[in-house]
Amino acid sequence: MSEFDEKARGWDADPARVERARVVAEAIREQVPLDDTMRVLDYGCGTGLLGFALLPHAAHVTFADTSEGMLEIVREKLAALGSANADVLLLDLTSEPPPAERYDVIASLMTLHHVEDVDMILRRFRTLCSPRATLCIADLEREDGSFHGSGFTGHHGFERESLAAAARRAGFHPVAYQTVHVMTRETEEGVKNYPLFLLTGRTV
Repeated sequence: MSEFDEKARGWDADPARVERARVVAEAIREQVPLDDTMRVLDYGCGTGLLGFALLPHAAHVTFADTSEGMLEIVREKLAALGSANADVLLLDLTSEPPPAERYDVIASLMTLHHVEDVDMILRRFRTLCSPRATLCIADLEREDGSFHGSGFTGHHGFERESLAAAARRAGFHPVAYQTVHVMTRETEEGVKNYPLFLLTGRTV
């Protein structure tokens, strides 16, 4: 069982996570004119907080994650809603080829900093895009490593220009990069604030 499998049942009990997803969903909707023809991929969806916030505004949402425990929560939520315009996909784009489906919006919240090879996963996101798709990445601004603490092997957030350049290399044209939320966390050095950005880029 992975770390995220173990945390799945209690994930939504943290109001800060719920609020974070709500704010990011609103920011995405400000940047992307979602409508009832559009297919959305929520990659690294966790319990689906972001995808469920976008679901009423799209034709279909695919909830994809590497954690079966998280996806089980998504399935339970979908069953409770009786929603037919969504599906669930166990998917690790760092080790598996992209599926055949194509999407009009690829959204990811607090996932990219866990991925070692950012250029590679951005290229795989590009292959999943429809001809006029939008990439929406929400993640940490560059921080000092205190967000996760010692032992974390991922990225300590991202520099704006560095990530925008990686998106361009993958075939996206960044059109906006903005701070959309500030997270507060207790650390060994006291309470710290961690800004969260939204990067959007288009395929055309």
